[in-house]
Amino acid sequence: MNLARPLGLVLALVSAAATAADTVKIGCVAPLTGPQAHLGKDIENGARLAIDEINAARPTLAGKPVRFELVVEDDQADPRTATIVGQKLVDAGVKGVVGHLNSGASIPASKIYSDAGVPQMSPASTAILYTRQGFKTTYRVMANDAQQGKALGGAAVKIGKRVAVVDDRTAYGQGLADEVAKAVVAAGGEVVGREFTTDKSTDFTAILTSLKAKRPDVVVYGGMDPQAAPMVRQMRQLGIKAAFMGGDGMQSTEFIKLAGNVAEGVTGSSPGLPLEKMPGGGAFTQKFNARFGKIQIYAPFAYDAAQVLVAAMRKADSAEPARYLPELAKVSLDGVIGPIAFDAYGDLEDGPVTLYQVKGGQWVPVETVGGK
Repeated sequence: MNLARPLGLVLALVSAAATAADTVKIGCVAPLTGPQAHLGKDIENGARLAIDEINAARPTLAGKPVRFELVVEDDQADPRTATIVGQKLVDAGVKGVVGHLNSGASIPASKIYSDAGVPQMSPASTAILYTRQGFKTTYRVMANDAQQGKALGGAAVKIGKRVAVVDDRTAYGQGLADEVAKAVVAAGGEVVGREFTTDKSTDFTAILTSLKAKRPDVVVYGGMDPQAAPMVRQMRQLGIKAAFMGGDGMQSTEFIKLAGNVAEGVTGSSPGLPLEKMPGGGAFTQKFNARFGKIQIYAPFAYDAAQVLVAAMRKADSAEPARYLPELAKVSLDGVIGPIAFDAYGDLEDGPVTLYQVKGGQWVPVETVGGK
């Protein structure tokens, strides 16, 4: 019997095993089903593009090759589901998480990640509370609602002094609306009405009828595009001529599609620079569009969120959260979105906010507030 060939095969297998890349799991969680799935998929695709590019460069940690794997979960934009899939990711051994989209999902899930010591980098959650819970694991790569609310409220008062504010009673929607209301008053305006709905509603006749009697110059909505679009349609059907404004949750291509011709003239704010003015925006758009199609809102932020997590791992030369978490706090890099560094809370330093208006069926940048 010839043992040379089997022995050679064994040695080859041993050698291959010795040089095989270790797998490092990165969680990615967002709503992938339901009315916000287009935004959640935007996050997944942005993170996936980053991970694939990182793997193509054949990364190493501690002198050994590693391969990053994106582990994706659907939180359905639901707080309870967010905690379930958050725990699932922790149990799967992820070393970091890109997500969630909604502040109402990020906030409850952040406790799970904190307890496990797993860093969470949100590309979309803007509620102030998210990074104010005392957790060392919570970060985000976009401006928060204090910054966004100030820009949106100030812009509303420039249109008219009488401002009505509506929110969907989620952590994101209510938090943004509260900041808008404060900014309106600070800018010399008056909040003439404050109403609320839910993130599942589609009929706003009752609250809009109430607001119509108060003769607002502007209606500002804190919530997402599946509610914002029918709300502005119903405003026009009721003869309410007030300007309509909202935050990043409605500043999407889907809003224009859902609202149709009544989208024209609507103003939306969104944390970050306009895509075409982001330092890496042109190249990113070309790569993303070729593979996934049109960017909604959050893809470049999700891309940078994944890149930041891996950059901290490289700095620490380890994927273990306890080792690379201290490096995360000290990160300073140039991302697609611009300079990325964090303050003591894990918020993006000097996060800009851009105001857009729908003109000719497209979101057109009007003004950027803040940033470097």
